[in-house]
Amino acid sequence: MRYAQAGGYTPEAQAARERLRLEAAERFERGDATGEIARDLRVGERSVRQWRRDWRTGGVEALRSKGPVSVERLSREQWERLEAELKRGPLVHGFEDDQRWTLKRIKLLIGRMFHVGYTVQGVWKLLRRHGWTCQVPVRRAVERDEAAIEVWKGGGVAAGKSTAADLGAYVCFEDETGQGLSPPKGRTWAPRGARPVVRVRGRGRGRVNVAGVCCFRPGHRTHLFYKLHVYHGRKGEPKSFSWQEYRDLITMTHLQLRAPVVWCWDNLSVHLRQELADFAEENKDWLRVFQMPSYAPELNPAEGVWSLLKQSIANFVAADLTSLTRIIKRKLKKIQYRPELIDGCLAGTGLAMNVPKIE
Repeated sequence: MRYAQAGGYTPEAQAARERLRLEAAERFERGDATGEIARDLRVGERSVRQWRRDWRTGGVEALRSKGPVSVERLSREQWERLEAELKRGPLVHGFEDDQRWTLKRIKLLIGRMFHVGYTVQGVWKLLRRHGWTCQVPVRRAVERDEAAIEVWKGGGVAAGKSTAADLGAYVCFEDETGQGLSPPKGRTWAPRGARPVVRVRGRGRGRVNVAGVCCFRPGHRTHLFYKLHVYHGRKGEPKSFSWQEYRDLITMTHLQLRAPVVWCWDNLSVHLRQELADFAEENKDWLRVFQMPSYAPELNPAEGVWSLLKQSIANFVAADLTSLTRIIKRKLKKIQYRPELIDGCLAGTGLAMNVPKIE
């Protein structure tokens, strides 16, 4: 539907809707089918059938607007002020318990700012009319340095791409994830009112860790490489990757690509080990390392790969870590065979390699 939001139309939207009805009237006169009109005008067939009935009984005049849309209590300037304050967040306005905008809180804010009374239902209609919806927010760490992130977007990644262009190298983004024996939740079909039950392991302490790297180079196929570390929960067993395993991952990536590598990763403590810095210095003829800003996972396309992985293994059935390892390998291989998915993860970060790919 072209006008899916509720809450009524603004005057501009009402005029646009009227133009659609009048255009549909011209199609009725030509004898066009309902489905064809709905598809061309990007509206529902039910709406077109109602318009056709009105047109048959009252002609074109029956499809014209019946009058002006109800006038909002807030002027355009007041709405812009309100929208700006809403974007600042609830904490700024004294709602200290949490960071949620509820209809009741927005109602109170409107009364404080403009001394205008709204019902809760009226607030809902006001927000929907202006394109606002109730959504689950994205989490951001309070320790984030937004200035450093902007600098990296403008200079750090640009320096990495420039270095890659000079060396004829791939730009590689590395990140880690892990999965225990309790699977991610995923939707499934079930009778209404009968919530489905998924049986999971309740006492498994093990975990399969994955270190993955997405490799991009303009004019070449995108690649995904990964390394697994299985933690069985035994005493004295390392829980995650060592610096030697990261060194081996970098070396393996270089050998697989047969090209220099510009390596971008976060500031995990093991990434900052002196041994890895020495390794990079010893191999500077084919390796450059860039540190990404802290607490900025949205800049790393590997995060998108992990999202795809978790979606694909939702509600998995694995009796032990061996079965889980087999499932993860199989799902990662499917992503490896679809480089367009990895390209989509890069697009999701807002970064770009700037040069179109050559097929």
